[in-house]
Amino acid sequence: MTILMQSSAFPAGGQIPEKYTCDGVDRSPPLVWAGVPSSTISLALVMEDQDATGFVHWMLFNLSPRIKVLPEGIPKTPVLISYPWLGHMGTHGNNDYGRPGYGGPCPTRGSTHRYVFRLYALDRVLDLPPGASKTGFKKAVEGHVIAEGELMGVYGR
Repeated sequence: MTILMQSSAFPAGGQIPEKYTCDGVDRSPPLVWAGVPSSTISLALVMEDQDATGFVHWMLFNLSPRIKVLPEGIPKTPVLISYPWLGHMGTHGNNDYGRPGYGGPCPTRGSTHRYVFRLYALDRVLDLPPGASKTGFKKAVEGHVIAEGELMGVYGR
């Protein structure tokens, strides 16, 4: 099953605006999705640079499946605030910059890279601490993905 992902900030395959990068204010872009299976227990989101050996820019897990939108500028705290009507807003793993939260695109000068936001619908809550590594994350989701979707954007300097 495929989850449809979109952003009001850029079209699929389009240029990620500078404000969402290291050259701007480095805020996470707004994301929206549809088609999450009803059997989903939790969601996880990962943003990776496909042209830098899967460099992780963002890892957010244990989001409530009731969440359909992430607004721009998600706080870079290890654990996000929970809302009674939505459930748990998620826990950040560490990105490959070594810190929790979003770390925007920052390719070497003279290059354009592809960045993939991938949303996973999972059949369980992940038993991972705040600041978990991508290795721990990948091991925890193995065999538990019900559906996934992705949105790719590019950024060059």
